[in-house]
Amino acid sequence: MKIQIINGPNLNLLGVREPSIYGSATFEDYLKELRAQYPDIQIDYYQSNVEGELINKLHEIGFTYNGIIMNAGAYTHTSIAIADAISGIKAPVIEVHISNVYKREEFRHHSMLAANCKGVIAGFGMDSYRLGVEHIIKQ
Repeated sequence: MKIQIINGPNLNLLGVREPSIYGSATFEDYLKELRAQYPDIQIDYYQSNVEGELINKLHEIGFTYNGIIMNAGAYTHTSIAIADAISGIKAPVIEVHISNVYKREEFRHHSMLAANCKGVIAGFGMDSYRLGVEHIIKQ
């Protein structure tokens, strides 16, 4: 089984960016723990701050992976292009957010991607990713 995690803009700053919202752990440290929990699952990781690179990654792996866990960051609320890319691939995509977006600014309450995703997980910190992995494994 192959699962791809894709993180969008500014998520490369986890651990230093707004720790009161996102925590103090880096994603790389969390990823080590996640991979250790699921040693029989190939969990690949990709991060980019560039919308087109995220779309290219979805196209690249969207027909060969069992599932994709995507935190598109601020592109969640703005990108019709990423939404279209998700609708055009075979692999199910689970939208995740570290924070509870509904406790934040109003513009974060709407996702352009959610309608094309299998589901949305938000507000469980880094554990949101694990919950996505669990769902993909059970399918």
